[in-house]
Amino acid sequence: MLFRSFLILLFIVTFQSCSKDELVYEPKEKVDPYSLYKEALEAFERNEFFFASKKFSEAELNFEEVDLAAKSAVMSSFSLYAINFYDEAIDNIDRYIKTYPSDKNVIYAEYLKTIIYFEQISDEKKDLKPLIDADNSIDRFIKKYPNSEYSIDLKFKKDLIQNQLAAKELFVAKYYISTQKWVPAINRLKVIVEKFDQTIFIEEALHRLVEVNYHIGLKEEANKYAQILGYNYNSSEWFEQSYKILNKDYKIKKIERDKTFDEENNFFKKIIKMIK
Repeated sequence: MLFRSFLILLFIVTFQSCSKDELVYEPKEKVDPYSLYKEALEAFERNEFFFASKKFSEAELNFEEVDLAAKSAVMSSFSLYAINFYDEAIDNIDRYIKTYPSDKNVIYAEYLKTIIYFEQISDEKKDLKPLIDADNSIDRFIKKYPNSEYSIDLKFKKDLIQNQLAAKELFVAKYYISTQKWVPAINRLKVIVEKFDQTIFIEEALHRLVEVNYHIGLKEEANKYAQILGYNYNSSEWFEQSYKILNKDYKIKKIERDKTFDEENNFFKKIIKMIK
């Protein structure tokens, strides 16, 4: 992925400066931590991430200088992330933060942890837990580092997560509609209206509320949601669909789609996938 390649490059640039020029003491251990770090970094740059993680961990244990030990711990975590050892990477990051809470690179580690949660998100038909974990992790990071450059990236990712959470609710609601379980369908749709009203799924959720309530005879409720949909999105296709339910003689206009728009939209979706 383009984003992952960029992130790996960022970490290489950030953490590669560890040379014997910084040496201010003579190591007591027989193993030279600088040699271990150099070996680990070379392996990292060859994409031999598992070996690199092992060597960074060895370097951490042999460094007497706390800053260099902490740097090795972060690089070990990032190496594990690079080969999708997500659980191990998170455990390593948590240990690093607990061991070196004042280290200058804590922000990088916490950002990496959040990215790991984000990258484990699947589609709306699968487990909800990774979505919630990622959303909570992003909230914690933004609250702790509101002015960080990483927060800008995470705010964008949070928008994607909100859309996926809404998509999950809509998927379940549609399943309940297909099985004629009207009450749980309505409850799921209301979650979208109440929690995810800024997502792209709000219009369809309002339309489905019109559709279901009208079908079970709750016409006042159907009218209420139709009015909300009409007031906020009266030019959308979902409003037309809802208007048709309440006004049987209304004919929905067929609009030819702009091929240029479709091409641009498809390109945008590809970019989203690359970022994810």
